[in-house]
Parts: sequence; structure tokens; C-alpha cells
Amino acid sequence: MTPKVSIIMGSTSDLKIMEAAAEFLDQMEVPYEINALSAHRVPEMVAEFAKNAHTRGVKVIIAGAGGAAHLPGVIAATTPLPVIGIPIKSSNSIDGWDSILSILQMPAGIPVATMALDGARNGAILAVQILAAGDEELMRKFVAFKSELAQKIGKANRELAQIKRPFKTN
Repeated sequence: MTPKVSIIMGSTSDLKIMEAAAEFLDQMEVPYEINALSAHRVPEMVAEFAKNAHTRGVKVIIAGAGGAAHLPGVIAATTPLPVIGIPIKSSNSIDGWDSILSILQMPAGIPVATMALDGARNGAILAVQILAAGDEELMRKFVAFKSELAQKIGKANRELAQIKRPFKTN
């Protein structure tokens, strides 16, 4: 099975966050790979990966990193594929803001779609949306997922309607 999505993280300490992306891709039945690559420790490997990912069938890269968080941007600089950045609040983080700003503030011509802090699940959701644009079966699954989200809100409102409070009007 050829991976359509590549999940990359700066180190395995990021795995507990990035697993949320893998779980959603499993739910949508999208083949993916998971690897650790460090923009600072193995920059040559990162460049090689980024240059060649599209030749292996990868269509979207989800890259998570904490601290200085250069990994998504370095990958975006050398790949033709869309890159989704996941800022991670790491042990050496400045409350996560360093990661967010490192991924968000890319120069013109090197875009990285930046998710919320620790937002790997949303990164996978965006990856599936990108893939679904050219895949009818995946689009069907994604539309069903969105419908399930709406149904949860409907259920929540029915439950909230049952709560009685002295000044509650609905």
C-alpha cells in the first residue's frame, strides 16, 4: 500500500500529539506513513525526504514540531506537496508560542498551512479534505464525517433542551 499522507515529527516525543492525525487517517482509511526527522539533527535527510516524497506517491505532508519548529518550513521549502504544520507545545517551549510563530510566519512562496497548538487531528482532517478533492470515494466518507459532526450538535441541543433552570427560556 502506497502512503498518500506522510506524518513527520521532529522526534518521537511528539508522537502522543501526532497520533491523533494517524487515528483520523485510519478512520478515513487513508494510507499513511509516520517518521521522525529533525530539521536540526539530520537536515540532509529532511531535504532528501522532502524532495522525493511526491515521487513515492505521497500527496500531503503533515509535519509536527515543537520549540523552534523549523521542520514544516524546511520541508515546505523543498517539496512541491502541500505541507500542514502542527505546532507542538514541547518541554522546551515558550508556552507553545515559539512553535506556532515558527510555523505560521513563513516567507512568501513557502506556505505552510498552520493548525492550532497540538492540532494534529485537524491537520489530518485538512489532509483528507485536500485528498478528497480528487477522490470521489474519499469525498463520500468525508461528507459522512461532517454529517456526523452536525448530528452530534443536534443531539447536544436536544439534551440541553431538557435542562430546566428558573430563567432559561429554551
